[in-house]
Amino acid sequence: MLVVAHPDDELLGLGASMHKLIKQFNCKIKVVILGEGITSRSNNRDVKKWKKELAVHKQNIKNAAKAIGYHEVKTYDFADNRFDSVALLDLVKVIEKEKNDFKPEIIFTHHGGDTNVDHRQTFDAVITATRPMIHECVKTIITFETPSSTEWQAFNHPNYFKPNLFLEVSKKNVDAKIKGMESYEFEKRKYPHPRSPKALEIQCQRNGVIVGKEYAEAFMLIRSIQ
Repeated sequence: MLVVAHPDDELLGLGASMHKLIKQFNCKIKVVILGEGITSRSNNRDVKKWKKELAVHKQNIKNAAKAIGYHEVKTYDFADNRFDSVALLDLVKVIEKEKNDFKPEIIFTHHGGDTNVDHRQTFDAVITATRPMIHECVKTIITFETPSSTEWQAFNHPNYFKPNLFLEVSKKNVDAKIKGMESYEFEKRKYPHPRSPKALEIQCQRNGVIVGKEYAEAFMLIRSIQ
């Protein structure tokens, strides 16, 4: 199960890896998107003002899902870039509900040191919702990097992203990631922005070079109970 803050984070973080896990290993994947992802672009949050764009954004999620092939998506409408204005428990309860319904063994989520406050709150909520008690179904928690957030954190931040897990992916997997990301009309960007198609491919190439592969996506293994 993926737990992400915004529409597009699921593609940015592990779009290529999801595609590989589904196509090559027949993994069943559910994506949980907590936030609506747009309204912070106004000085004041006005959902009515963004009604049309929010509807398009929801449709873009479906188009992106088709590019990757994951099985299920559940969306919520927590305020964009305002996750710190709601009780952490509200996020935790949502994640617990989705976890109990789907019963995943592995959860992928945001890195806890990202510049984006919603990413940090999502990470904290996942950790809280998956405390390793005797009947906990989640055995493994893995965090991913999110282009235009993770790498923009200050280099001396105490929780900087330091990957210790790499998943080799193919050019076909990377192309699926880029196709899915291009479905997001309000999120895609032109090079050299980190979310541009060229930059996303370069990032996968760079991660691949680190571990002697042509393409890879990078992660941090937070906990794994075997």
